[in-house]
Amino acid sequence: MKHSDQKIYLASKSARRRELLRQIGVEFELLMLRDQTPRGPEVSEIVLPGEAADVYVARVTLEKAECAHHTMLWRKLPVRPVLAADTTVVLEGRILGKPAGYAEAVEMLRLLSGRTHEVLTNVAVRHYDDVWQVTQRSQVRFAHLTEAEIHAYCMTTEPYDKAGGYGIQGMAAVFIEEISGSHSGIMGLPLFETAGLLRQAGVRILGANGQ
Repeated sequence: MKHSDQKIYLASKSARRRELLRQIGVEFELLMLRDQTPRGPEVSEIVLPGEAADVYVARVTLEKAECAHHTMLWRKLPVRPVLAADTTVVLEGRILGKPAGYAEAVEMLRLLSGRTHEVLTNVAVRHYDDVWQVTQRSQVRFAHLTEAEIHAYCMTTEPYDKAGGYGIQGMAAVFIEEISGSHSGIMGLPLFETAGLLRQAGVRILGANGQ
């Protein structure tokens, strides 16, 4: 395998994923996917009929990685590993995506109140003809929320770019009684699994290259 120059492309608009990559010392450049083209977004996040949550999150992530990889080639950029990720919240089999507005954010928090839900984050790394991909699962239990708490939170900017309508790293942390799994995975990029994928792509993490 050809090794990278130790810098990757991140195909994500998420500020949280940038922070997490910096936390483990990974250098990256952004390779943004377009939300608006004559045919719509380059990668649609619409759930297909009957699609299970784990299948959905893996499909969307792989499409993001493939699209960014082809953009890199088309723009004749230096060839580097491309990392993409997608996170979804699942409650009793129902996928909760990013709320489209205030009313939907309020409804999501009402659903999550006093219950345990699952957070799935899939990560994919594409480098040359190789693809490495993994899904990390965590469980999050919310306390019982009052209507006042729900409405106060939904009047902030936090819920609207996050699956499930909340961010564990923000004010919603006061709602969370318990988590089981990966805190960074719930934020949007499970660092243990991500480091493993990047090592396989030849990126050095804490002095160790992949094989």
